[in-house]
Amino acid sequence: MKNELASHLEFFVLLARHGNLSAAARELDLTPPAATKRLAQLEEHLGVRLVNRTTRTSSLTPEGETYLHYATRILAELREMEEAVSGTRSVPRGLLKVNASLGFGRTAIAPLVSSFAQRYPQVEVQLDVTDRPVDLVAGGIDLAIRFGELPDQRLVARRIMSNRRFLCASPRYLERHGEPTTLDELAAHRCIVHRQNDDAYGVWRLVHEGRSVSVKVEGALSSNDGDIALGWALDGHGILVRSEWDLKKYVESGRLRIVMPGYMQPGADLYLYYPNRQHQSARARAFIAFLLDRFGDDDGIAN
Repeated sequence: MKNELASHLEFFVLLARHGNLSAAARELDLTPPAATKRLAQLEEHLGVRLVNRTTRTSSLTPEGETYLHYATRILAELREMEEAVSGTRSVPRGLLKVNASLGFGRTAIAPLVSSFAQRYPQVEVQLDVTDRPVDLVAGGIDLAIRFGELPDQRLVARRIMSNRRFLCASPRYLERHGEPTTLDELAAHRCIVHRQNDDAYGVWRLVHEGRSVSVKVEGALSSNDGDIALGWALDGHGILVRSEWDLKKYVESGRLRIVMPGYMQPGADLYLYYPNRQHQSARARAFIAFLLDRFGDDDGIAN
């Protein structure tokens, strides 16, 4: 039976991650009243309020933040202790928590996890995909796969794939509207805008001959989902900026063509992030090696 302290710690870490008691209760297969009672017992035992609760959301009190910090660290140390004692540092097994960006996680990481699970059946992989920033340490996440560098000095960042971003369009669109060769011509074309984060709407920042340039583009279609925008480009609705990893197969099949190849958006290389722990588990090391083997063979788009 799991140690009572570890059970309390895991419950609280889950509550902090989900932000409400109902979601934490579902993951632990508890009823909401049982989860509420469990939190109340924990707060009564400690003599402080850990969570500010409303009808829908929860937020941690300062004491709750302190409890979360130590709970996350203690759980990590307990896992390391169990692995050291049971000898699992040499045999990948146990729970591995992986986080990836939404689109890339769905199309590239999920199939890779499927192959990894076949090779290592004793590893339980929990894959979460989200475009919002995540705190690996607070969330007890072992690994994250993200485009671009994260400004978190607590993490080890390892680049696993270069990722340029090209302008592209379908041959059908280019046959109807012609192919632009200058920024002025590009501005006159129908462009598909992928709305991301706080980027200025419809402004494409490009790099040409080592120099940064910007162009205001217009078009009838825009989306905050990259796969939707890609589908519109494949249907011939306009010019799109797309990452190399997702564009390559369509260029090779002829469904899309690179437009103005001398102009690209700044690269957003793919990085693997993980907490800087001295004793990394065998399952984490196995997954890292699996990732590097998969992406190390990708030569990208020739131009």
